[in-house]
Amino acid sequence: MSSSTEHPATAPVTLARVVAALDGLYPPSTAEGWDAVGLVAGDPAVTVRKVLFAVDPVAGVVDEALDWGADLLVTHHPLFLRGVSSVAATTFKGSVVHRLLTGGCALHVAHTNADAAPRGVADALADLVGVTDRRPLEVSATGQDDARGIGRVGRLAEPTTLADFARRVAAALPATAQGIRFAGDPDAPVTTAAVLGGSGDAYFDAVRAAAADVYVTSDLRHHPASELRERAEFEADGSGPAGTPFLVDTAHYASEWPWLRYAAEDLTAALAQEGAAVETRVSDLVTDPWTGHVPSR
Repeated sequence: MSSSTEHPATAPVTLARVVAALDGLYPPSTAEGWDAVGLVAGDPAVTVRKVLFAVDPVAGVVDEALDWGADLLVTHHPLFLRGVSSVAATTFKGSVVHRLLTGGCALHVAHTNADAAPRGVADALADLVGVTDRRPLEVSATGQDDARGIGRVGRLAEPTTLADFARRVAAALPATAQGIRFAGDPDAPVTTAAVLGGSGDAYFDAVRAAAADVYVTSDLRHHPASELRERAEFEADGSGPAGTPFLVDTAHYASEWPWLRYAAEDLTAALAQEGAAVETRVSDLVTDPWTGHVPSR
């Protein structure tokens, strides 16, 4: 089941116009140098009436886009993050492109440029888990403004314990097979938090420098997580909860999905300022690759 909003346009809206609005919200120049963002497939001159937002450009999302009659699919994750020599329909990625174009649907990507943006991936996650008075965890290297950057760090609306905070995160995010894992004393108090949607163990030093009590991110690996926890315990100086930052590990898909609603709302608002409109829908299809979980004993 998906949610949608309809705002009939007074005049046809071209793909070029929608892409310009998206680029205004998420400037491609603010993407990381290794990233691949922007229009992947589609004719800028065609008319766009329906836009579907999703995390991943996978077959199930393509089915949803075509079944709904979408003219544009906007995904967070790139289809082609690395170069390819063919987009033949005999490959699974080539098949995505062929099916979309045959069905009259373009593909656009907003990835790390959406991570860093105001009301982007980080802000959406921070809002859901109750992080206030926040700032970027790491200001964007592009230097456009202090509000744009990777992750967010700030104060929790209400102090809580690590276990209760983990439960709050679990209740706020889409359900996945992984669920929520946390590292640290369940009863330890937490008053500040850092969040970063997607894979975040590369930012452990920034989290420590920000003195956050707890860090919410995804894809935490054994060795980096273990070393962070050991270092935190070893360097504890008694000025705050012992062994901070604690860790809350979410499914990658789940931590980024909340942004889709902001993206749909903000695209609608941007086009409305120009006297234009499209119908938007946020995909509720769970594209996390893990499909089951068996508790250990």
